[in-house]
Amino acid sequence: MPEQSHEPQGAIAGTGMGGPMDLGASEAATLEGGPGGPVGAGPAGKPRSLWSDAWRDLRRNPVFLLSTLVIVFLVFVSLWPSAIASGSPLACDLAKSQDGPGPGAPFGYDGQGCNVYTRTVYGARTSVTVGVCATLGVALVGSVLGGLAGYYGGWWDALLSRTTDIFFAIPVVLGGLVLLSVVTSNTVWPVIGFMVLLGWPQISRIARGSVITARQHDYVQAARALGASDSRILLRHIAPNAVAPVIVVATIALGTYISLEATLSYLGVGLRPPSVSWGIDISAASPYVRNAPHALLWPSGTLAVTVLAFIMLGDAVRDALDPRLR
Repeated sequence: MPEQSHEPQGAIAGTGMGGPMDLGASEAATLEGGPGGPVGAGPAGKPRSLWSDAWRDLRRNPVFLLSTLVIVFLVFVSLWPSAIASGSPLACDLAKSQDGPGPGAPFGYDGQGCNVYTRTVYGARTSVTVGVCATLGVALVGSVLGGLAGYYGGWWDALLSRTTDIFFAIPVVLGGLVLLSVVTSNTVWPVIGFMVLLGWPQISRIARGSVITARQHDYVQAARALGASDSRILLRHIAPNAVAPVIVVATIALGTYISLEATLSYLGVGLRPPSVSWGIDISAASPYVRNAPHALLWPSGTLAVTVLAFIMLGDAVRDALDPRLR
C-alpha cells in the first residue's frame, strides 16, 4: 500500500522537485495577522498606505479640524463676501469718521468713514488669493527644479544649489521694497510674482532632498533595471513618495505669504488704494489707534487668526505625514 502522509492538508504542498513548498499567501497572511487580517491592513484586508494613515490621524486631530473650519470659512467669505456683508467696501462717509460700532457697522468706521466690517470681509479675498496662488506657484517651480536636480545631480544640481544660495541671501522685505516700488500695476499679480521669485528656493531644497532619498530605494532601482524611462520613474515612483515634505512646507508657507502681502501693503509697495487689503487697512488705521482702536483691531486680528490657522494646519499635516512621529 502507498504510504499515507499525516501532514495537514494545505499546510505544506509537494513540489515537482521533491521538496516542500512554503505556505500559500492566504494562509501566511492568516498566521501573520491573526483572524483580523495582516498587520497594518485596512478594510477588507488591504494594506494601508501612508496617505490613508495620515487621513485617519488627521480626522482625529482637533487642531486639524479647528484650523480646517476656519480656512473653509475664509474661502467661503473670499468667494462670496456679499453673503455676509452688504454694501461696498469703497463706500465711505467722512461724517462717520472714527465712529464706533452701530447698526450695519458692527466693527465701527475707520478714519475715512468706511465700514470696517465690510472692508475686513472683502479683504479676505485678496489675502486668500495671494496666499493660494503664491503657494501653488512656489510649490510648482520649486518641486520641478529641485526634483530634477535631486534625480540627475551633476552640474545641474551644483548650478541650482549656487542659485538658491544667492536667493537666500536676499532679504524678503527689502527685496519687496526694491522690486515692487517700480511696479505701477495695482493688481495682486506683481505681489504673487515677487513671492514666487523669492520663495521657490526653499521648496526646491526640500524637494531635492526628498528625491535624493527616494531614488535610493529598491523599488526605484528595480524599475530602472526593468527599463522604465526617467519620466516614468519620476512621476510614478519617486514623486508620490517624495511629495509629502513639500506639502507640509507649502501649507505652512501659505500663512507666511498672507502675512508678507499684508506687510508689503502696509509699507505701501504691495497693493495700493483703492484695492481692499488687510495691510492697507492696518496702515490707514495706525495714525488713529488712540481715537479709533477698533479700526486697527479687527483687520489685524483677522490677519493673525488667518495666519495662525494655516500654521496649525501645516503642523497637523506634518505630524500626520511624518512616520517618525507615530
